Amino acid sequence: MPEFVLLEQKKAEKAIDILENRYRNVGYYLNFSGPLQLLVAAILSAQTKDTVVNELTPGLFKKYKTLEEFAEADPHELLNYVKRVSFAENKVTHIINCCSIIKEKYGGEVPDKMNDLLSLPGVGRKTANTILINAFNIVEGIPVDTWVMKLSYRIGLSKSKKPDEIENDLKGLVNKNYWKNFAYVLKEHGHQICQSVKPKCEICPIKEICPKNGVN
Repeated sequence: MPEFVLLEQKKAEKAIDILENRYRNVGYYLNFSGPLQLLVAAILSAQTKDTVVNELTPGLFKKYKTLEEFAEADPHELLNYVKRVSFAENKVTHIINCCSIIKEKYGGEVPDKMNDLLSLPGVGRKTANTILINAFNIVEGIPVDTWVMKLSYRIGLSKSKKPDEIENDLKGLVNKNYWKNFAYVLKEHGHQICQSVKPKCEICPIKEICPKNGVN
């Protein structure tokens, strides 16, 4: 495999600008109303297609309307609503424990601080960033999911495979005005053009800039 090529700052900024303008209308992909629903949906979405989560959350949120109802939920009953997601039993435990902690420690309100969110079971930095951005409009970082990891490497924005390092690399390259939706821009670019197995490089808007790392 050819050696990894890291884009220089100006080329990286140009590629990012092109993608941001191409997909400027994209946004977060899970359906929710309020911080609690987003917390639950985001936990369920780990290693699960967002379409699956969006299909099951209407019934879930009709059954469990409050934080107290999630905190006091019977695990087996809750599992019936979410069993289509990966690692469903673990996620049920995380949701119940999260809501119990929020009830006892945060007065029943989903916290809006990074460190507080990271202290909750099942909440990593990607999920915490997602909640801060989409529930509270607080932009401290960039959520790093599978698409962000994959495309950051392919485009030459980061050579790391570690989410925290990728986020730091992106924060050094991406204009802060773009942080809020950059993850969703990369996800949409991945779906439309920069697909996992056969990327459509011939029609890519950054084909003259992208080093195509890992593309055969």
